[in-house]
Amino acid sequence: MSPRDLLGAALRGLGANKLRSLLTVLGVAIGVGAVIVLVAVGNGSGKAVQDRLEALGTNLLTVSTTGGGGGFARGQAGPSAQQYSLTMADADALGDDRLAPDVAAVAPVMTATGGTATNGDVSYSVSQLIGTTPEYLPATNTPVGVGRAFTEQDVDSSQRVVLLGQTAATELFGRANSAVGQTIKLGAVEFDVLGVLAAKDAAGFTDPNATVIVPISTLRETQAGYGALSQIVVQATSKERVDTAQAEVTQLLTARHQVPATTTSPFRIQNSAQILQTSQDTAATFTALLATVAAISLIVGGIGVTNIMLVTVTERTREIGIRKALGARRRTILGQFLIEATLLSLIGGAVGVVAALIVSRFQLAGVQPVLVPSSIALAFGVSAAVGLFFGSMPAHRAAGLRPIDALRHE
Repeated sequence: MSPRDLLGAALRGLGANKLRSLLTVLGVAIGVGAVIVLVAVGNGSGKAVQDRLEALGTNLLTVSTTGGGGGFARGQAGPSAQQYSLTMADADALGDDRLAPDVAAVAPVMTATGGTATNGDVSYSVSQLIGTTPEYLPATNTPVGVGRAFTEQDVDSSQRVVLLGQTAATELFGRANSAVGQTIKLGAVEFDVLGVLAAKDAAGFTDPNATVIVPISTLRETQAGYGALSQIVVQATSKERVDTAQAEVTQLLTARHQVPATTTSPFRIQNSAQILQTSQDTAATFTALLATVAAISLIVGGIGVTNIMLVTVTERTREIGIRKALGARRRTILGQFLIEATLLSLIGGAVGVVAALIVSRFQLAGVQPVLVPSSIALAFGVSAAVGLFFGSMPAHRAAGLRPIDALRHE
């Protein structure tokens, strides 16, 4: 028989049991669709995390202190916590082009928690009150949406001005746009609202739009006293110079605080580029795990193909015997049943691809799936391979029947 005749015979065989063929196609389609959609969800979640990290800047370093170095021998006096505390002088030194040429901008940061902001009778619990300098806003990609940012002159003169996050402004004034030019109280101190920060996407359990920012000199004067800095935000000249800038920051702080070479560094420096790479590796692992789980359903669909084809061979035993008695060759019988199994898988794969393309247009669990063309091609190709692999055993069984035994079958 010609390939065209074999294809026609396979289609007639599948059409003879439409419901059974439809259910088999559905099983394969679910497997293929699951692989494509879950890979898309994994890539979408990874992209969302990557976009949030890149929004903070891939050339950003965050310097904090662990409170003290380790590695002192018994009886040897260790340094005090104050010795390793970050200071404004440290921030000024890091901003010196001669000492750290690969550092583009430096912003000292102090934080206070648990405060309350009030607007008349309306009060709002501030989750994070940040005291910093104007360099903090561009370095951390925190633009002002309405109004203006405070200036170096405001910092030098300890002006009582404030920038509100979207959530804080809405809670206090009902509408974020109406907050600019108004007055609020932080504790018992009045502050003029200069601007409202642009909205940010949540990147964790805390709301980034609940932040309140004031000049660092004002915070130290009115809220937190003259304590140490919480951290120093350092922006490298480019993402290619982040590692060099990190080395300069480490060397400069170690020298300024006279950290012994034999002790563990008391400074923790978070490299945004390293965090981004870690997140990408984690997302890739997560996507691979999802694809593996989805592939199991594709294998189950393949087992369904085997089951249905075995039933088909059993039901058509007499037909196979008659065809063999009339001179049909082994390869003709083998080819027909292989084509039937492959057609079931290919049709199921096509349906699964179409379904996945439709489903991926919608957000799933808050994630916008990102389709990967290679996953579509791979899933469709695997579905064809599944048909060949799982259909080979029933096909060989049909081709191996002896005509005399097949004719005797009831």
